Amino acid sequence: MWFSKILSYLRLARAYIKLNWSMQMEYRGAFVSQALAMFLNNGTWLAFWMLFFSRFPVVKGWEQADVVTLWAISAAGFGLGNAFCWNLHNLAAMVSRGELDVWMLYPRSLIPHLALGKMSATAIGDLAFGYFIYIVMVRPDLQHFLLFNLLVVAVALVFIGFNLWRGSLAFYFGQAEVLSEQWFFAMITFSTYPNCLFDGWMKVVLYTLIPAGFVSGLPVEALRDFDFSAAAFTWLGALAVLASGFASFELGLRRYQSGNLLGMRS
Repeated sequence: MWFSKILSYLRLARAYIKLNWSMQMEYRGAFVSQALAMFLNNGTWLAFWMLFFSRFPVVKGWEQADVVTLWAISAAGFGLGNAFCWNLHNLAAMVSRGELDVWMLYPRSLIPHLALGKMSATAIGDLAFGYFIYIVMVRPDLQHFLLFNLLVVAVALVFIGFNLWRGSLAFYFGQAEVLSEQWFFAMITFSTYPNCLFDGWMKVVLYTLIPAGFVSGLPVEALRDFDFSAAAFTWLGALAVLASGFASFELGLRRYQSGNLLGMRS
């Protein structure tokens, strides 16, 4: 029974992705320009790190190739997690404005419908950038490339769970858009800086409150050393973040006051 339920949700995801992709292709020029702009933006930041490591070749055991891997895994994971689940990015605002009402009318669980409701062109640019620089600059063999794909999915789950975390703040604190946004920027910042730069309590924070360690730490170690234990811990962390994100949303949903505002999907 559980297997048929999983297949049902996979078919639901496929239907949403197909519909959202068709909508994006209606404005193909805008889609390409947004994706390309994000691709170039990421390239600018990576160029900064390349210049930094050309001056300081090794920083606490990290080399230039490690930073390229970091940007590849973080960009691809963020892109995959947000390209198809972009609605969660604005979850706090939706809760505050009472915009969950229309999504609660759909059958099955609320979260899949809500998460898959929108696609992001800029996140597609992130996804393309991550794979491009990993293939072109790192030049992995088949084993490393397969592990990279596995870790990209784990990192995507981290971002999905994290978006549920921060979006659910609105259930508990009302107008939490600013807090949610600042938490998001903290996650992005720490996800694109080498994990070796942080020690002590900051390291603990990066595996709990701001789970960037599962993006900028363990996945890079797994790919650098071809370490399956680091890959396993990445997946365990990703599932923990996702599960806690689901739990915080479901608990918060009990506090949601339906009918504040009614909207219609276009």
